[in-house]
Amino acid sequence: MSGNADKPGLICASSGLMTDLYQITMAAGYFQAKKQVEASFELFVRRLPENRGYLIFAGLEQALDYLRDLRFHADEVDYLRSLPAFQHVDRRFFDYLREFRFGGEVWALPEGEAAFANEPLLRVTAPIIQAQLVETYLLSTINFQTLIATKAARVVESAQGRAVVDFGARRAHGPEAGVLAARACCIGGCVGTSNVHAARILNLPAVGTMAHSFIMAFDSEEEAFHAFRQAFPETTVLLLDTYDTLEAARKVARMPGPIRGVRLDSGDLCALSKEVRRILDGAGKKDVRIVVSSDLNEYRIEKLIQDGAAIDIFGVGTEMVTSRDQPALGGVYKLVELIEGGEVEPKIKLSLEKETYPGRKQVFRQNDAQGRYAGDVIAKADEELPGGKALLEPVMKKGQILKPHPPLSEVQLRAKESREKLAPEIRRLRQPADYPVHYSQALKDLLQQVLQSMNARMVPGTDL
Repeated sequence: MSGNADKPGLICASSGLMTDLYQITMAAGYFQAKKQVEASFELFVRRLPENRGYLIFAGLEQALDYLRDLRFHADEVDYLRSLPAFQHVDRRFFDYLREFRFGGEVWALPEGEAAFANEPLLRVTAPIIQAQLVETYLLSTINFQTLIATKAARVVESAQGRAVVDFGARRAHGPEAGVLAARACCIGGCVGTSNVHAARILNLPAVGTMAHSFIMAFDSEEEAFHAFRQAFPETTVLLLDTYDTLEAARKVARMPGPIRGVRLDSGDLCALSKEVRRILDGAGKKDVRIVVSSDLNEYRIEKLIQDGAAIDIFGVGTEMVTSRDQPALGGVYKLVELIEGGEVEPKIKLSLEKETYPGRKQVFRQNDAQGRYAGDVIAKADEELPGGKALLEPVMKKGQILKPHPPLSEVQLRAKESREKLAPEIRRLRQPADYPVHYSQALKDLLQQVLQSMNARMVPGTDL
C-alpha cells in the first residue's frame, strides 16, 4: 500500500469539492442545457431555534474569502471525471471547471448584526452555475458560526457583565470547528479563548490555567503550586479542586505575594466560590479572581449569579461551542430570481411549510424613540422605506471583496450594541417574545402576481 504523503490535506477551504455532489451534477446539467441565466439566491433561517429570540449573524468573512479564492484544481477535476455519475457529461464541462472563478456579487448584513427568521442574511447574484455551486459552503460556515455566536451572546448576557472565556477547543466537533467556534464566541462577547491557534490567527487573548494532571504530577499540592507560580509569576491561576478545594484555598492564602486567580472545576460552585472568597479575603488577597468551569451554560450561570456566587470569570466550553441545547441552525439558500435577456423572473417555492417570497429583498430596521430596535420590514430590494435603515450592504462585486474585513473587535462591538438595542423580553433566556418582522405591501403584491402567473400556466385556457 502506498503512503499518503502525496495526498492533499483534509481541509482546503478554497476547493471546489467542498460541496455536495448534487451541486456539481446540477452545474453539469445547466452547462449541457446551455442555461446561461443569472440567478439570485438568498440565505435565511426559516424559524429561530427554541428559546432563541434573535440570531447574531456570523461567518461572513470566511464566506467571502471562500468565494474570492474558489477553484477547481486539476487533480480535483480529474477526480470528478473518474466518477461514474459524470461518465456521459460533455468534456467541455470539465474544461469549464478548470477555469472556474466566482464572478458574482454579494449583499449581506454586517457581520455581528442581530437578525431574525426569514430575513435574508446574504444574497448571491451570479450566473446560475456559479450561484448554485457555492450553496453548501455558504450554508455550512454561516449556519455554524451564527449558531455559536448566538449561543455565546446568550451566555455572555447571563453573566451580567462578568467575563466569559471560551474553553471549548477540546469539546468542539473537530479542530477546525474549534477555531471557527472560538471566532464565533468572540463575536458573541467572549473576552478570550483557550484555543491557541485561534488566538494567534484571530488576534484574540489566549487564556488558560492548569489541569489536574499538573497537580497530580508533583509529590504535593504545595509543590505544584509553587512550581507553576515560579514559571508564571505574573499570571498565576491555580486549580483548587484536585483534592480538597477549601484546603487548597487556604494554601493559596498562605502563599506570599500576588496571585492572579484560582479556578474551581467541580462541586457546588456557588457555595465553594463564596467560601474560597472568604478565605482569600481574610488573608488580604481580595484582588485574586475566582474562575469557574464545569459544563456551564447560560442557565447555570444565571442561577449561580442569582444565588450570589462569588465568581469573576466563567470558562465555558462544551455547551457553548456545540450549542448543546440547540445544536443545529436550519439556514437555507433559496432561488428567488432569474434574469435572462434583461427579463426578470421572480421565483418562489410552494412546498408545505417551506414557502418563500419571490424576488431580491432588503431588510429595513426601524428604531423607537429610545433608539431600540422596534421592528423590521422585509421588502423588495428596490424599495425605499422612510424611517427604516436598509441592512443588507454590497460586500462583493465581480468576485472581488469590496472593502477590507473589519477587525474582530469591531464585529464583537456591533454584536454587543445590536443585542443591547433589543427589548429585554426579546433577549430572555426562556420563552422570549417575538420580534416584529413584517413584509412590505409591495412584496406581498409581488407574491400574488407570481402566484397568479403560476396558476395561469398550470390551468390551460385561463386568462388572467
